[in-house]
Amino acid sequence: MTAESGTHTGHADVGSSSAPLPDHPTPELVLCAVDDLLAQAWTTVADTVDGRIFVHRGSVLDVVAQAVVSPANSYGWMRGGIDAVYARAYPEVEQNVRSAVLAYHGGELPIGETVIVPTGEAEPAWLISAPTMREPGERLPRDTVHPYLAARAVFRQWRDGSVDQGRVRDLVHTIAMPGLGTGVGGVAPATCARQVAAAWKEVFSTPRTRNGR
Repeated sequence: MTAESGTHTGHADVGSSSAPLPDHPTPELVLCAVDDLLAQAWTTVADTVDGRIFVHRGSVLDVVAQAVVSPANSYGWMRGGIDAVYARAYPEVEQNVRSAVLAYHGGELPIGETVIVPTGEAEPAWLISAPTMREPGERLPRDTVHPYLAARAVFRQWRDGSVDQGRVRDLVHTIAMPGLGTGVGGVAPATCARQVAAAWKEVFSTPRTRNGR
């Protein structure tokens, strides 16, 4: 459990060759924030859950990772917030997301589901689209659980998902994640952090046996 700040986070040698990545029980998760409130909230995740979790104070685009998370809308439009940043950085990715949403989900990706698509770039090679809102620009209610559902879907995608090239967990060593719903959605950073931590614990915690059973 580690919190770090910097301008370039992650392992530069990972994913840069054809060698298989180490098989870990969890991914390396880099939680990204461009503002102090979210960065402070993210440190609570790194401090309270088991796993290879880091905090990066800066743009998600600065992180050395094989996959980035898009806190999307259900229709795959990438016109605002961090999604617009992704669309400018990876010109093919919005069409890839929309095509996957249409092909596998009939044009609307439900909250709590994900699609993983190529970015069209060498690194990060993959984008995991995990909607935090149904409609673009939607303001989320204070009691929303959408960050939890989105994070849980991302972690399940890594654990159980596959693409034509193989298992996601074999292709992705590091995931870079921005705030989920903390921009246009209006979710408080502390709320987002608590829900991401809860999702991580649900997906990756090993049930303990009692009395040897």
